[in-house]
Amino acid sequence: MELSVNSLLLKCVILDSPCLYEEMIEKGIKLAQKYDAEYKYIECYLDDFEEINHRLKSREKMLSQISEIRSKEGFYATLNSAKKPIDFKCLVVDTSQPIERYIENVIRYIKFRMPRGIKWN
Repeated sequence: MELSVNSLLLKCVILDSPCLYEEMIEKGIKLAQKYDAEYKYIECYLDDFEEINHRLKSREKMLSQISEIRSKEGFYATLNSAKKPIDFKCLVVDTSQPIERYIENVIRYIKFRMPRGIKWN
């Protein structure tokens, strides 16, 4: 059996960013619509100031990325002001846990296909 490359391609649009503005949600939804992809929203949640700083300091960062958070108050204010889409089911994963604890849920969420025209409330 011969398969073409096009038959193997999935339509995915991934925005990897803190979601601090409604515009990020709108941009993601519009990109998904433009490329006829299903919109999914996964929030990687960790409310541990010290652990987040440890991860930021120990990663290879790009020029546009921060290397640390200096204010606990600012951290928690930002964490609590994160935006989520209203009309779509979101998956929140606790990234303080080992990836083995939540990766199957993430894959299941990504694979699940909503019937066309149906949105979660």
